[in-house]
Amino acid sequence: MITPVRAARPAPGPLPARLARTALRCALAAGAALVVAVLHDAHDPGVLCPLRRLTGIPCPACGSTTVFIEAGHGHWLAALTANPVTVLAVLGLLTAPLGAGARWWSLTPRRRTGVIATALAVAWIWQLQRLGVAPS
Repeated sequence: MITPVRAARPAPGPLPARLARTALRCALAAGAALVVAVLHDAHDPGVLCPLRRLTGIPCPACGSTTVFIEAGHGHWLAALTANPVTVLAVLGLLTAPLGAGARWWSLTPRRRTGVIATALAVAWIWQLQRLGVAPS
């Protein structure tokens, strides 16, 4: 069966409203990053990932908390290297009102699943290399 291609939905609302929503999302994300950084400085919980804590093997999302901690401290390169896929996902969510969300939802479910699966695979390979778990 051939699935019809859906046209991209236009981003809702006029540009000033979309810019305001994007600015609000960015402000909330920056505030969350600052709070996470302060909480981490006050009480370092150690490794949060259950898979990494039990087996020593990182999961694809390992480093996501570190992204927010480093961003909260203003260490942008350290945030990017902690988990680049998380950084890209957050940027996609922040810019969704500007049209990125409409483009995402215009993809077929199979294509969205493929993008997510690929992103998780890349993130996992990155984490295995970054934390020295992958074979050389």
